[in-house]
Amino acid sequence: MQVSDILRVKGGTLYTIAPDALLRDAIDTMSRLDIGSLAVMDRGTLAGMLTFREVIHTLAKNGGGVGEERVASVMDTQAATCSPSTNIDEVRPLMLERHTRYMPVMEGAMLMGVISFYDVAKAVVDSQNFENQMLKAYIRDWPDGSASE
Repeated sequence: MQVSDILRVKGGTLYTIAPDALLRDAIDTMSRLDIGSLAVMDRGTLAGMLTFREVIHTLAKNGGGVGEERVASVMDTQAATCSPSTNIDEVRPLMLERHTRYMPVMEGAMLMGVISFYDVAKAVVDSQNFENQMLKAYIRDWPDGSASE
């Protein structure tokens, strides 16, 4: 299974924000849309990722407030990325090693989508459930070995 399979099921909606946007506006957007990340885009190019992790770190650092903080000052500029053709078996360990909950999917310089750890886990579980159903059907239809000649 490839990342493109997840994107196909997930749909093409992208949630983005500019690096010069106020962090409080980003928080409002994330809360209103019930999402855990925003891709930070600067003139059509991925500049970083803003996730609830960066928001929480900023809140802790600033005593619970964000003031006039800009997205650019708190975003993750070193976000791990993958391509649509990346195999899910390659994405899982990368997300685990880097403690990444959200990963931008890039095709060259173009942002194709963002997948979450939940998306990956759901795809794996769905695939395993399908495989289990096929195996059970195969076993149920297993020839009994008493061929009549």
